[in-house]
Amino acid sequence: MTELQAAPRGKPLNLPRLETRARYRDALTAIVAFVVLASLPLFFDSKALLDFVIRCSAFGLFATSLNLLVGYTGMISFGHGMFFGLGAYSFGLIMQKTGVPIPVAFIATLVLSAVAAAVIGAICVRLKEIYFAFVTLAFQMLIHSTILSWVSLTGGDQGLRGGIPRPVFLGIDLGNQVHLYVASCALLVIGLLLMRQIAQSPFGYTLRMIRDNAARASFVGIDVWRAKLTIFVLAALFASTGGVIMSLFVSGAYPEFAYWTISGEGIFINMLGGVTTFLGPMLGTVLFLILNDTVTRFTEYHGIVLGIVILFFAIGLRKGLMDFAIEWYAARRGRGEQA
Repeated sequence: MTELQAAPRGKPLNLPRLETRARYRDALTAIVAFVVLASLPLFFDSKALLDFVIRCSAFGLFATSLNLLVGYTGMISFGHGMFFGLGAYSFGLIMQKTGVPIPVAFIATLVLSAVAAAVIGAICVRLKEIYFAFVTLAFQMLIHSTILSWVSLTGGDQGLRGGIPRPVFLGIDLGNQVHLYVASCALLVIGLLLMRQIAQSPFGYTLRMIRDNAARASFVGIDVWRAKLTIFVLAALFASTGGVIMSLFVSGAYPEFAYWTISGEGIFINMLGGVTTFLGPMLGTVLFLILNDTVTRFTEYHGIVLGIVILFFAIGLRKGLMDFAIEWYAARRGRGEQA
């Protein structure tokens, strides 16, 4: 029996206490998840597995941050991938041009991404629905075109060449695959924990209210524009973190990281895993990478196969896999209680 069920009638619930317990539970879950992930190299001597988890970390942060906009706020962004690309290029350029310690470059990357997101978001979040979606796409294509044309800085269509310097800091050598793996897992778990706290905070429920009825939210005194801009910037920071992980993984940055297809993959991942559950995008990331790796191994027409999968989820299930599983379990449990 939960504390909600056990509370005496007429006695108010101690909501701050419940929220504190939820935070502790989420933190404990995050610690356990990190320990499990970090211990995998001790039991599995597979470089392919480590590479897969690193990629999952990069795309998982990106897809989950997109769901903060899509699932929690109702802002469908076709250009969220620009921040993934900005994170990769900003981090790579800072390391190549300045040679500062990696933590300093990481913080500087987040600052640059936040500034860019604030400027772009201040324009985009004033727009509604389809206009917001396509203006974000326009900004992404502008950034992608800038990357291609500014050859002296970005390397143009060849991307950043020469690798990314990885000086050792605090005994951590990101040139070592295991160290990079553990660092990626740490960033993934911390990022997911922070996004979970945002989603479950009063601000997160404000976003849900805006998603359901922005006019009503504004009527009760919520500054809708400010709330949307705030979550737009926060989502950009987590997407940029995913870009940093990917730049370290490939030791560079490429124009494809900022192309519109990255945003399309993010939306597909959310459709695959589900947008009504927090971990839906993570499940979608794992399934997407497995599907992509498997299909490309057997056929060059992977686009057709992915299109069929999209149709199956869009027309068949009409929801993501985790959304479907949770609804199915809830319905089965409800029938069991009635019986």
